[in-house]
Amino acid sequence: MKNYTPKEIVEELDKYIVGQKEAKKSVAVALRNRYRRNLLSDDFKEEVTPKNIIMVGPTGVGKTEIARRIAKLVEAPFVKVEATKFTEVGYVGRDVDSMVRDLVEAAVRMVKEEKLKKVTEKAKKIAEDRLIDYIVGKRKKQAKNPFEMLFNYPAAEKNEETEEDGMQYKREEIRRKLRNGELDNYVVEIEVTDTSTPMLEMYTNLGSEEMNINLQDIFADILPKKKKIKKVPVYEAKRILESEEAQNLIDMDEVIEEAIKRAENDGIIFIDEIDKIASSGYTAGPDVSREGVQRDILPIIEGCTVMTKYGPVKTDHILFIAAGAFNIAKVSDLIPELQGRFPVRVNLKPLTKEDFIRILKEPKNALTKQYQELLRTEGIEVKYTDEAIEAIAEVAYLINQQSEDIGARRLHTVMEKLFEELSFNAPDLKGQQIVITEEYVKEQLKDSLNKYEVNKYIL
Repeated sequence: MKNYTPKEIVEELDKYIVGQKEAKKSVAVALRNRYRRNLLSDDFKEEVTPKNIIMVGPTGVGKTEIARRIAKLVEAPFVKVEATKFTEVGYVGRDVDSMVRDLVEAAVRMVKEEKLKKVTEKAKKIAEDRLIDYIVGKRKKQAKNPFEMLFNYPAAEKNEETEEDGMQYKREEIRRKLRNGELDNYVVEIEVTDTSTPMLEMYTNLGSEEMNINLQDIFADILPKKKKIKKVPVYEAKRILESEEAQNLIDMDEVIEEAIKRAENDGIIFIDEIDKIASSGYTAGPDVSREGVQRDILPIIEGCTVMTKYGPVKTDHILFIAAGAFNIAKVSDLIPELQGRFPVRVNLKPLTKEDFIRILKEPKNALTKQYQELLRTEGIEVKYTDEAIEAIAEVAYLINQQSEDIGARRLHTVMEKLFEELSFNAPDLKGQQIVITEEYVKEQLKDSLNKYEVNKYIL
């Protein structure tokens, strides 16, 4: 887990997310506490539990983005799950244990990628030697005649040495051409491990959670690995052989052990739409299992052991971040035991027109920059005036006010409509510079403005 101070975490989040200082501060402190915990003695470390966070705020204000960015920032295993996807034990649907299994899968994938990067250079050298063998043909040593030693034939030894020198020269010449790319389009026949193995689908008695069991994993120690012959260009053969050799160089037992440890101590599970499983006072209807889902989630957040195909995983020190709009139900509608497991509660504020302007200008991945880069691929240079950006922000804000408030996602709708005509005609406008002005915005969005009757607000 990477070491960042709380201020550094907030600064990194500011590059992508506008506003919401309280939420950023809370997650920054939670992450720093995880780092501090790792520095404690083993005895006391077990006593320090993560301070789970519940984010309350309307859709599109940055709840999911904050969680996703912090996980990427500290390189921690991270999964996002929807609370509405889970059902109580006994109902058809996903069981809550699957969120932990998903986290372990993410951790295994992360650790495996790190290990593969470390053996890349070694794998390239081994793959290069294999590829040379396939090109020149594997040389088989001839069995020596037992009478040769008795009668001592020096000429045979000399011929063998000459042949060895010739073969070595040929291999080095091919190695030089391979590295220079001279043989890239040459078709070669290689032998690779067949990875297309049948999968067995099983349904557990805890709902309909699918567990795919790889038959090759079950019989790995009994059946030999199946090989197949492929005819591919040299450049493709290099990639295939390098990948295969890298896989052979890493110890999967070590990967799994480290992945489980990382998931248990650094893992982050983001539970979205948790307000949808809160009971709002109704006891009848189609969602009778909502409280049951809360009761099933509770032991995982409290700390329990979940069985995965990689082994048992303890959830005591996994950080849980829950989020929901809570526009119908309230946080107090969750069962008290679940509320108590989220000691940090953060309220995210609805976005204002000024926030929309900042969202269009400041983040590294701002929508305005995305459309500039997309149209630059067509040879078109796009520029915006300040008045145009203000007009876009005002349209998005007012539509949110007069219809459903979907936060910053409204900007996606507005920007897509704004650039629809330009994107359609882009191939014919190559080499031109297009300036997005306030008048252009009003012209392109007039249908939307008329629909929501907000054109009177645009000056």
